[in-house]
Amino acid sequence: MADTADQKKSEKKSGKKPDHRSERRPRRRPLPAWWPLPACALLGLAAGGAYGVLKSPEYAATSYVVAVPDDTTEPATALGFAQAYARIATSSSTLAYAQPRAGVTARELRTQVRAETSPESPMIAVTGTSTSPAQAADIANAVADALSLSSNQAAKNTGVQLLLFNQAVAPTDPASPSAAISAAVGTCAGGLLGGLWLLARPGRARRPEEDAAGPVGSRRTEPVVEEYASLPAQGEHTETKEKESVR
Repeated sequence: MADTADQKKSEKKSGKKPDHRSERRPRRRPLPAWWPLPACALLGLAAGGAYGVLKSPEYAATSYVVAVPDDTTEPATALGFAQAYARIATSSSTLAYAQPRAGVTARELRTQVRAETSPESPMIAVTGTSTSPAQAADIANAVADALSLSSNQAAKNTGVQLLLFNQAVAPTDPASPSAAISAAVGTCAGGLLGGLWLLARPGRARRPEEDAAGPVGSRRTEPVVEEYASLPAQGEHTETKEKESVR
């Protein structure tokens, strides 16, 4: 008490006020164990939204070509040739014919066109993709015309010729996902990664108090046993009382 009184007097003389900031500062609460889940979800939301906003939209246009057999050819043969022509739609020879009309280089044309067909119909779908709607339609129509031209040169030997069934038209809506869809996909992906991290993370570090005491079910009872062992028995306690009364 004397020390505290002397300290207060010295503080009054020096004009300094006691600093109670360290005592009033609340202790920082530790972060919850599930914090990676919302953090990863927010990170995925930001990444997906930024990707959807910054990436330019991509358009897709499709042109259809059908394989038609002549009088001496069976329809099943036309179906087989349609499968074969769909495979060579993106070949170097076909793209070389289509490149002048498409208006892009042969290397770019190879990555911006694809051909698909159905096992039940002798029809080939040629799809062109580009950041410009008109250019996407031009790519699809150029490759479809080049495929028809190259196949019709061998129509006398194969008995099957390709005819243009429907030309591609410039699309009005982009085929790439919008910014909202990209943000939703990024959020789901981030939440999934956060959940996987929670499942795969190492176990929680044990406190030193828990290490010293051990698990709840395996606490030692030796001190309790020693305490009860040091207490006198009931008979000894009564004997000591009788001796004291006799004295």
